[in-house]
Amino acid sequence: MKNTAGLVLAAGAGRRFGGPKALAEFDGRSLLDRAVATLHAGGCRQVLAVLGAGAEQALSAAGEAFTPVLNRRWGQGLSTSLKAGLAAVPERYDGVVVTLVDQPRIVPEAVRLVIDAAEEGAQIAVAVYGEQRGHPMYFAREHLGAIAAEAAGDRGARDFLAAHPQLVREVACPGDPLDVDTQADLEALTRPGPGGPHLIPS
Repeated sequence: MKNTAGLVLAAGAGRRFGGPKALAEFDGRSLLDRAVATLHAGGCRQVLAVLGAGAEQALSAAGEAFTPVLNRRWGQGLSTSLKAGLAAVPERYDGVVVTLVDQPRIVPEAVRLVIDAAEEGAQIAVAVYGEQRGHPMYFAREHLGAIAAEAAGDRGARDFLAAHPQLVREVACPGDPLDVDTQADLEALTRPGPGGPHLIPS
């Protein structure tokens, strides 16, 4: 198994949601715990989580083991969390799998698949659901500095990926990359039928 770390971006205030999403619960667990557990189960040897708004509450409520990374600039956009998280990845890891706290339908198999792609030589592996790119994403260590340098505002690795398509391997994954942006989104995940969970098969 590739020597890989995991990274959860979980620092936002969740203004549309009504509070930090890291603290929200779905199916009996916080979104932060679910994201951390998914990365561990998918093969990440250590998981880091970037915290900002509600950091103290998230730490005190956490039920899963992770290494906290504090982002005091969380109000300046997602890119600040990505920069803080990538900078904190210990040197002993060959790369890192990045995911977001507000996507509770990401599954461990997706994490395993992007790590498998890295073991096969991919420098960057991006989960694809149908024709839609999403998380998790694997980044080889040699590109972490450049990815961080090109991230700005609420744009994470998107600009780097667009500028270096030759490095990117798309990986078809099971699960669902649905973002939970509002309380209604979270409630919809528990409802059956057209308004409920949309799971994309493997």
